[in-house]
Amino acid sequence: GKKSLGQKIVAELKHYYNGFHLLWIDTKVAARMLWRLLHGQVLTRRERRRLLRTCADLFRLLPFLVFVIVPFMEFLLPVFLKLFPEMLPSTFETESKKEEKQQKKLNAKLELAKFLQETIAEMAKRNKAAPG
Repeated sequence: GKKSLGQKIVAELKHYYNGFHLLWIDTKVAARMLWRLLHGQVLTRRERRRLLRTCADLFRLLPFLVFVIVPFMEFLLPVFLKLFPEMLPSTFETESKKEEKQQKKLNAKLELAKFLQETIAEMAKRNKAAPG
């Protein structure tokens, strides 16, 4: 059924708490990776991507904190998220947003694959027609 206003507020507060908690964990892990990197160790591709994602999340957190700190500014957050969808750190994304983003990436990859197949087929036709 429908949630009451109190339940919606509690759900949002839990969402933000979990987002900040995950960001804190990612920051601690990134700090350890950065320490290893500064001491001459080489990071794996996965570690490097995680470090870059965490650094980007920390830079995205600065404008987001304005909405959290300034009173009643959080009511404008949906408007700004509509204008700037990548403003939130990745730890604050909901599952539906993650699935939507994955679906868009998959559609783009399928369109690219279709384009490449058509290009290869056209090149094959030209190569068969050229010698004859």
